[in-house]
Amino acid sequence: MAGTTVEPEPIEGSDPQLYNADLAPTPEAAKTWSWTSIAALWVGMVVCVPTYMLSAGMVEQGMSWWQATLTVLLGNVVVLVPMMLVGHAGTKHGIPFPVLLRSSFGTIGANVPAILRGLVACGWFGIQTWVGGSAIYTMINALSDDAIVGAALPVLGIDLGQTLCFVFFWGLHVFFIAFGTESIRWLETLAAPFLILMGIALLIWAYVQAGGFGAMLSTPSAFGPGGEQEGQFWSVFFPNLTAMVGFWATLSLNIPDFTRFCKTQRDQALGQALGLPPTMALFAFIGVAVTSATVVIYGEAVWDPVALLGRMGGFSVVIALFALVIATLTTNLAANVVAPSNGFSNIAPKKISFKMGGYITAGLGLVMFPWKLLESTDGYIFTWLVGYSALLGPIAGILVSDYFIIRRTELDVEEMFRVRGKYRFSGGWNWRALVALALGVGPNVPGFLAQAGALESVGSFWSSLYTYAWFVGFFVSLGVYAALMKAAPPADG
Repeated sequence: MAGTTVEPEPIEGSDPQLYNADLAPTPEAAKTWSWTSIAALWVGMVVCVPTYMLSAGMVEQGMSWWQATLTVLLGNVVVLVPMMLVGHAGTKHGIPFPVLLRSSFGTIGANVPAILRGLVACGWFGIQTWVGGSAIYTMINALSDDAIVGAALPVLGIDLGQTLCFVFFWGLHVFFIAFGTESIRWLETLAAPFLILMGIALLIWAYVQAGGFGAMLSTPSAFGPGGEQEGQFWSVFFPNLTAMVGFWATLSLNIPDFTRFCKTQRDQALGQALGLPPTMALFAFIGVAVTSATVVIYGEAVWDPVALLGRMGGFSVVIALFALVIATLTTNLAANVVAPSNGFSNIAPKKISFKMGGYITAGLGLVMFPWKLLESTDGYIFTWLVGYSALLGPIAGILVSDYFIIRRTELDVEEMFRVRGKYRFSGGWNWRALVALALGVGPNVPGFLAQAGALESVGSFWSSLYTYAWFVGFFVSLGVYAALMKAAPPADG
């Protein structure tokens, strides 16, 4: 198993097409994570540039600072529910996300949702790596009076300094990938208190420099009486709530990759409850409060923390940017490396280990030129939060339906590693799960196409439905899967 010295017990009759040491159930002796480990993991994942900027879009749409912060908090309380439910399977049975999928999708079919989840993570991996590399680039230039600023390179479109900083930060990820999951836990635990302190320090700096937080925090909501958008709050609130759920819809699927190392269910549940919603709300507030102060300090709102830190000057910018680099590294490793690493390993366990899966992920993140993606896609982060939540919500619904409604939390783990076991279904595929996935995604397709600009108009019903994309997909697939499994139960499953 990646990251631990305790080797799993071999499973009798397991097939090399389905089994390797990284995918094997976690031995009891290797379940060493307490609730503080999971909480620290979440702090490390939450503190990143996208979290800092979450409130920006909502404030620009007319929300007051407290409405935006509360929306972030509520969205994360909502997503905490499937997070704990799916995480239960990891702790009880010690299995990672791709193996859990075999119970519902089949031994081969599990690769479909595992790779869908993994590809989303690869996209995020590239973006976060670019953000971290940019912070290093800014830090070096702040210390050297722009010594590494140069002309853009052909094809790449960025200068040599930016390229080297990006590759260096990418290399840091490869280092931790080489040492496995336990090294990631070590980094998260070490970094968590440091990141919280740095966030609070930034808040204090902004308050002192501006003599208060500025006009933004005193600006009333545009949706109140007499406001420019009076009475329109709910039409803005629900799409943003869905986006907040979508922000961690990825982790609500592969959370067993981490909870499999937890000692007890209390540890996984308490750690997630304390680590996720409060930290998300805190850093969303820090983002909007500090940005409010920048209007007073610089005469304009500076939402991008990298740009802000570049303006601060002095040695403090080095400390702050170092914190930003660590924050981006911890987020990327946990949120965007572990899932695709296990997902790629699940395709061919005999040939692809966790480490090799991680190297594949890193390779894709390197060649995707994330800076070009961000340049050419307006509002990428926030537009696609809802977009991919429409895809991942149905998978979460199927997992919860299978594990709690159909299986009653009981799984035959050894059978999950046998080609002709009970989770083979029809040639390795469970058509019921695929139908439930398609029907869960289907209602959101028209709204997505309109949002992406592929269709001019799809009607108000489909557009409105799309604002609840994750919820629609989750509950449709949950219900359809349960109904199909009971109406047409598989012979062995």
